[in-house]
Amino acid sequence: MEILEELRPDVDFEAEKSLVTGGVLNSFDIISLVGELNDAFDITIRPANLIPENFNSAEAMLALIEKLQDEE
Repeated sequence: MEILEELRPDVDFEAEKSLVTGGVLNSFDIISLVGELNDAFDITIRPANLIPENFNSAEAMLALIEKLQDEE
């Protein structure tokens, strides 16, 4: 949550459920976010993972992180 709040302090990430499809996060935000998540959680988010469903909410991102950590 800290990474998200640093990226976009103006967004209520706990309540928002359409971050990508609703246009809250743009492509530059996603690129920054992927880099931060990769570093912070020692994962590799691959191009195949870059779908709106994985980034539309904080819960979806957490699920992706946990899935990728299990694969490593």
